[in-house]
Amino acid sequence: MKRKDFLKFGALLTAGFGMSHSVAAESGALEAQGEELFKQQPLPYGYNQLEPYVDALTMELHYSKHAAAYCKNLNSAAVQSGIQKGMTLPDLMREISKYPAVIRNNGGGHFNHEFFWGCMQPGGSSINDQHLLAAVQRDFGSVDRLKEKFSEAALKIFGSGWAWLIVDAQQKLQIVTTPNQDNPLMDVVPVQGTPLLALDVWEHAYYLHYQNRRAEYIKNWWAIVNWNQVAALYG
Repeated sequence: MKRKDFLKFGALLTAGFGMSHSVAAESGALEAQGEELFKQQPLPYGYNQLEPYVDALTMELHYSKHAAAYCKNLNSAAVQSGIQKGMTLPDLMREISKYPAVIRNNGGGHFNHEFFWGCMQPGGSSINDQHLLAAVQRDFGSVDRLKEKFSEAALKIFGSGWAWLIVDAQQKLQIVTTPNQDNPLMDVVPVQGTPLLALDVWEHAYYLHYQNRRAEYIKNWWAIVNWNQVAALYG
């Protein structure tokens, strides 16, 4: 990634992707954390605002319990690992091989969830950016084909993991998957790239509503995808 693009990526992540902080007061995880190195950003919509595609209880538990725990555990491990103040999440991911598994697991979990919240918005959106649309047509043929290939990849993940749309080293759009809490920024994954879109297929992301019906969860998720964020990250 070019330096200017990397800085833009980090800024978008830190800013919560420029979205409103409507539930800042709803979670104890967002209280002042003193000198902790990493923060859990406020969720950019209410717990119930992605319904019926993601139910409110799943959203609340996912954000205030699962994701909050990754942030808390990362901060604890960061102190023990000598990570200094000023280290950004993207920076940490890009040199994750230097750190123990507890940093990889919890750092990845924190980054992935912070990124994932911005991948969704109430009511979803369409690809209106012509630059992004041209790239999608170039590399997949159509938006529908991209969705089809992305959905297939997400469905085939064995166990827990993530599906990603990335910009690879050749500046092409590519779909990749990562196990557990790994992500394409990490210097330990087979294919590195700049994340544009992510889908969490850990069971806690969908099981309360969809049970074992991962395919239905994936299909419905497209109705709330925030293509505006994808365009901002690609542009």
